[in-house]
Amino acid sequence: MENNYLYCIIGTSETRNFGPAGIGGRGDVVTTINYDDIAAVISRTAVIKYDINRENLMAHQKVIEEVMKDHTVLPVRFCTVAESVEDIRRVLKNRYGEFRDLLRGMDNMVELGVKALWKDLQTVFHDIGEKEPEIRRLKEKIGTAPIDKGYADRINLGRMVQAALETRKKQEAEHILGKLKQTSRKTSINKLHGDSMILNAAFLVERGRVKEFDERMTELDAAGRERLAFKYVGPVPPFNFVNLVVEWK
Repeated sequence: MENNYLYCIIGTSETRNFGPAGIGGRGDVVTTINYDDIAAVISRTAVIKYDINRENLMAHQKVIEEVMKDHTVLPVRFCTVAESVEDIRRVLKNRYGEFRDLLRGMDNMVELGVKALWKDLQTVFHDIGEKEPEIRRLKEKIGTAPIDKGYADRINLGRMVQAALETRKKQEAEHILGKLKQTSRKTSINKLHGDSMILNAAFLVERGRVKEFDERMTELDAAGRERLAFKYVGPVPPFNFVNLVVEWK
């Protein structure tokens, strides 16, 4: 017995074959299940639940990236599996209007991802200590106090430094976002990881404006080269803006 693994929804009335790239490493052919002028991109799969690991997530993403070369895609949540083709066609029929509206809204759009990090966090902490008057005064007070005294001041100092760091992150992020939002349709702000990360964002951009977005990234990189490191990826499928949940009823 086998199931059908779903990757994305596309707008086409034609049956497509995207090659033997299915998840699971068996060489399953990625093809379409069609209803009217929309289709689900699927491959056959063993009856298993795929672990959320890098290998499986990349296999899921690579199929959608291949499909995206020729079609607007609506990504489906990882590890969405249907027992039968009839179940898939039923969902396509029942949610046809929703999927058509989403496809129109995402037509000719791609996702670009931007992460910004401070290159040297210690330099940032040093700058905070030198340029924030209240922090500088408290540091001086702690420096002249006996070693066994000033515990409360040290706790307070740590909180003040962290608050100042968050303020600087916000200021840096707002500057970057101000430059990039001008060329994007939508923005998704994602969770930061670690004190060095300033921004973790995804941008929904028209294909025709990707070059303009590239140019703004080049300008930001040149202006912040001494302080900032950027990680810029894309175009990729719009996972941050569409992640369809498909349930079988």
